[in-house]
Amino acid sequence: MQSPGKSLKEALLCAQSEERLTVGVYESAKIMTEDPDSVSFCVLAMDEEFECDIALQIHFTLIQSFCFDNDISIVRVSDMQRLVEIVGDKAEQFEDAHCVLITNPADGSWEDPALQKLHLFCEESRHLNDWVPEISLPER
Repeated sequence: MQSPGKSLKEALLCAQSEERLTVGVYESAKIMTEDPDSVSFCVLAMDEEFECDIALQIHFTLIQSFCFDNDISIVRVSDMQRLVEIVGDKAEQFEDAHCVLITNPADGSWEDPALQKLHLFCEESRHLNDWVPEISLPER
């Protein structure tokens, strides 16, 4: 099986090409509130600069709880800049790439193999009591 980091990168790029990515804590919270069934996967990104940001930590706790309650797979990455390099195409996305959602395709007929591998990885991690596993994104 390929690394979870490589699968995450592939899933993000695929979702981005199909306009199924939501970048930003507030934008993600809005989608989760309005249509939680549309959310397939959640990525939380933290870097050293924001480790002491209490408001962000509270948002993360709420997002994690929401994901657990709605059976949404969730992972954490520690290199927000690398995440931005993969998904960021607008200047404002660089500021708030702490949360990235992958939504389901509108027609529901398509499955991404990389995303399926990530769901399996998350499921296996939960069996080991690692509820929000950390994934390292691959370099370019």
